[in-house]
Amino acid sequence: MTASTMTAALQPFRQSLLQEEREEGTIEKYLRDAGRFLRWMGDEHPSDPAGWKENAIRWKEHLCQERYAPITINSMLAAVNKLLAFLGFPEVRIRYLRIQRKLFRRSEKELTREEYLRLINAAQSLGRERLALLMEAICATGIRVSEVRYLTVEAAWAGRTEISLKGKIRTILLPGKLCRKLLKYAKKNKIASGEIFLTRGGNGLSRRQIWSEMKAICEKAGVAESKVFPHNLRHLFARTFYKVCRDVARLADVLGHSSIETTRIYLISTGVEHVRLLERLNLIC
Repeated sequence: MTASTMTAALQPFRQSLLQEEREEGTIEKYLRDAGRFLRWMGDEHPSDPAGWKENAIRWKEHLCQERYAPITINSMLAAVNKLLAFLGFPEVRIRYLRIQRKLFRRSEKELTREEYLRLINAAQSLGRERLALLMEAICATGIRVSEVRYLTVEAAWAGRTEISLKGKIRTILLPGKLCRKLLKYAKKNKIASGEIFLTRGGNGLSRRQIWSEMKAICEKAGVAESKVFPHNLRHLFARTFYKVCRDVARLADVLGHSSIETTRIYLISTGVEHVRLLERLNLIC
């Protein structure tokens, strides 16, 4: 299947996802993974549910043989299941891999408060004022990178912003110090209203651009690239917020999670902390 044919085949799928009001990042991932599945199948596509299911099961086995991480395989299978439902085969659902809930997170993936502060200092020393303030805004509020567009001049004046995403509306309170910084930045850059974080052309920052800018300061900050991405700032907010209030239900509301189980994932400790806990049991003679 050629690239042009693939694009044409997936375009109706994209339109379907847009009508469901899916996030742009989610749509791109579904399209990317669905495209991989279709390319793997080749030019012959079955017309019956049994044929699609057989191919999807073989695709799952292929991913396991290629040693993809289980969580990655499940995310790819989610895209395939969505595609099959769109094609008119909702009964063809491939089972996900069963993954035991992790008790701890790998420390090489977790961004610490000290490393976060080094990132801020690095951005400021490199003259990247927008990036430094953006990282502070995400980390101080816990918003998703896709929700940065809701940080407006009006929100900074009001001290709050309403975020509408995934069919839900939630109110995010903005710390006073952050509001003052946002308004100062907006005034300096002659932004009278609307979104504060804009490109030189006046457009909102994309997820990819934010990711790229953060990666570019890793070496200066002395922080491993594996730890530096926007969502890790949200994780740091969640852990810090929970240490203060010890209320997982309240944290779930702030983060916009429908399930507390999702929020618990954010609160998993590192392997180092887990080992310390085991040592405190004093069960080795």
